[in-house]
Amino acid sequence: MLPVAQASLSSSAPLPTFHAVSRTSAPLMQEKSKAIPFLKKPPALDGSMAGDIGFDPLQISDLVPLQWSREAELKHARVCMLAVAGWWAVDWGFTVPYAPKVLSLYAHDAAVERGPMLAMLIPIAVIEVFAGIPKCFQIMNDPDAAPGGDYKFDPLGFGGSKDLQEKELANGRLAMMAFSGIVTQATLTGGGFPYTYNGVSDLVPPLGMASMPGFGS
Repeated sequence: MLPVAQASLSSSAPLPTFHAVSRTSAPLMQEKSKAIPFLKKPPALDGSMAGDIGFDPLQISDLVPLQWSREAELKHARVCMLAVAGWWAVDWGFTVPYAPKVLSLYAHDAAVERGPMLAMLIPIAVIEVFAGIPKCFQIMNDPDAAPGGDYKFDPLGFGGSKDLQEKELANGRLAMMAFSGIVTQATLTGGGFPYTYNGVSDLVPPLGMASMPGFGS
């Protein structure tokens, strides 16, 4: 009887083997931007470019080539750094020959009426046509082209280290914000530096007081 039972067991099919199903302990999280932690990290901003802090809330880098954006940013940054210095200089009394003797706020219209604007427009247009536009086409079509904003213009020999690029971008971004604020305040108040309704006394209230409170009239 026992040999028969052993034979029947040995001829039966092997029992199935069960494997444990592995489950991930936590869902995969999408990498977030360092500048704005609640937004996803822009794929094009990998930190390799100078000034890249991952700030792109509108995801422009997904639509526009990064070198094109850098060319535009540096152009506006450099223009605004010059514009802020020039706006202040004129309002502090510095003028050049044949320039109208007016505040910076009114200089554009005065220069158009009297003619100096044309003398500035022509050289600026020549530079843009023969340098700016070709540079844009170069960075869009030549993979070996110099980065956006690099015109090999370095007469003082500072070099193009990443540290200096970071400083230029930081100051340029500040200048773009500053120029917007200066023009807005100058238009609202209609006056010169410091572009407030009552001059410096708006910035330092005690300067506008005839006497200090608590010390008599």
